[in-house]
Amino acid sequence: MSPQKITRRHTSPNRVKVMRQPRQTRMPRWIGVSLVLAIVASLSATAGALLAVSLSSTPLLQSELTDEEAEVFNQDDPMLAGNSLRLPRLTRPVNILVLGTKVLTTDVDVVPPELQNAGYHALVNSVDGLSDTMLLVRFNPETDQLVVLSLPRDTRTMVQGRLTKLNEANRLGGPALSAQSVSDLLGGVASDRYIRINVQGVEKLVDALGGATGNVPKYMKYQDDSQHLYINLKAGEQTLDGDQALQFLRFRYDENGDIGRIQRQQMLMRSMVEQALTPTTIGRMPKILEVVQSNLDTNLSVEELLALTGFTAKIDRAQVQMLMLPGNFSPQGQYDRSYWLPSPGDIAAMRDRYFGYGLAYAEAVDPAYVRIAIQNSTGSDGAAQSMANILYESGFSNVVSDRALNQSLDVTRIIAQQGDVESAEMIQRFLGIGEVRVESAGDLSSVITIQLGQDWLSAYGAQL
Repeated sequence: MSPQKITRRHTSPNRVKVMRQPRQTRMPRWIGVSLVLAIVASLSATAGALLAVSLSSTPLLQSELTDEEAEVFNQDDPMLAGNSLRLPRLTRPVNILVLGTKVLTTDVDVVPPELQNAGYHALVNSVDGLSDTMLLVRFNPETDQLVVLSLPRDTRTMVQGRLTKLNEANRLGGPALSAQSVSDLLGGVASDRYIRINVQGVEKLVDALGGATGNVPKYMKYQDDSQHLYINLKAGEQTLDGDQALQFLRFRYDENGDIGRIQRQQMLMRSMVEQALTPTTIGRMPKILEVVQSNLDTNLSVEELLALTGFTAKIDRAQVQMLMLPGNFSPQGQYDRSYWLPSPGDIAAMRDRYFGYGLAYAEAVDPAYVRIAIQNSTGSDGAAQSMANILYESGFSNVVSDRALNQSLDVTRIIAQQGDVESAEMIQRFLGIGEVRVESAGDLSSVITIQLGQDWLSAYGAQL
């Protein structure tokens, strides 16, 4: 459904200016981060000790870095504190680069013996090759926030001195070149450590967790006999097993391609993190540890992994903020292949806000320039119009009606689609309902996406 402009009730909206105050410290794209967040969110101190014992004899590092490659990562600035009586803890913000790979037999020079006669392009248990997913995850003990920045694989940027797609970096130079390319793209944001995982690891993790609950936004059907990739998922909220979760995460055959897949990845990430926080996860720890040992390549030490464990275990759901690299699809025919074209100005603003370059104050907000998309989950035809009317009364004149959701939400979601949490919080305070989320699961072109829930009908139903 194409966005339609909603009828304006007031043609002369009031101009509202809001000065953003310094943020107060508040206490409690896909494959790789789902594994990492689910693991660290689910481990208690006891399970953390078990992890240390279980992994002490099995290094997590599956690839050797040269001295030059190791220098790309911030190894000198201590990130831990603790002693023999306490688990290690983070002492500063830490950036972890997460690379998810999908490697086929056609991507490697030496095919494993068991796959040489497979008869199709089979998946290889490897972390080399093109990175199918790239994320930069910031664990920030100063604000008790966890920031996940999804970096589209098709991002057009410099890799080894030439313009190409960002996912080439892992194939050409492994995690070190990937980290350097991401730093260049973001204007100097460095990675402290890296994690690499392939698609088989995610499938195993989901099964180890007992499945993952997610909302499939529409019927997903795709078949590729050359890879034995068969996707067949009905629409609606459901519990996905490992194979189904992999279908959900690999599907990118719609109008938004890889960007739509990133949105679905973020949806499933939240679900997996929340599920990993339940007590039943502790009983599944042996299976989770087995996945860690056999499917992870990282230069994190066991102590550092435990520190991430302790930090993430106390994070409130509202403090998990999921962003996507600002940009736009390349115009059709402009290049020999499709790209995600990064937006330098918006990237700088996001970097300043979420990755340690931030200013205490920002410019005043003019609601007339805040593009808001409304997605209706209530089943009431007049709900979106009533929301638009109230927004117009407050001066928000750039409001559109987006698609209806295929799930019913109890609580309205006010999504800071591009990370503008201040505007989202301002709207929440004005409406008096809903929850603010920082993620990229709404309308791609909006600044704020409002997904209407049943609480909207309870509070404003008389106006419908």
